[in-house]
Amino acid sequence: MHLVAQPPADAPARARVRHARLFVAAVPPAAVLDQIAELTRPEIEGLRWTTRDQWHATLRFLGRVSDVDAVTAALEPVSLPRCEARLGPETGRFGRRVLHVPVAGLDDLAAVIVAATAAVGEPPEDRPFAAHVTLARARARRGTDLRALTGAPLAARWTVEEVCVIESHLHPRGARYELVQRVRTMEP
Repeated sequence: MHLVAQPPADAPARARVRHARLFVAAVPPAAVLDQIAELTRPEIEGLRWTTRDQWHATLRFLGRVSDVDAVTAALEPVSLPRCEARLGPETGRFGRRVLHVPVAGLDDLAAVIVAATAAVGEPPEDRPFAAHVTLARARARRGTDLRALTGAPLAARWTVEEVCVIESHLHPRGARYELVQRVRTMEP
């Protein structure tokens, strides 16, 4: 993940206010990223594989936010519960467009983050939470037959000691993510 310098804490607040497309995520540690990287990634027409610096489990998509500091301000006073994330046990798909690996164990953490950030960004999504790491996306709206890629074994666990506020920069060749802030989780 690309790291960015943070402005000094005493910098004028207006200098840190900008519009950004943000989300809050749990980023797996290097050892788990190494396991994900071992998956076979065949060249399939119309399928774009995500890269190591894009692998994360989104806990809350905020969308366009005019005050980036408001996200951190909403999260810092909250006791974010430390939890164990469980990757796997195998790859799956969302329809014909997304190949992913599920991540269990993040529901309580995501619920606390959603509640804390309810007044920031876009309203929380009105659908069941399904934590996952996206492995590949089909470029075409009609999708790609991903069935042959599902069911690949992949299992790992890690303790989520922090969550990351991440800015997403959209590009035709794939999103580029920029770390905005890290927020520590707390022991139960």
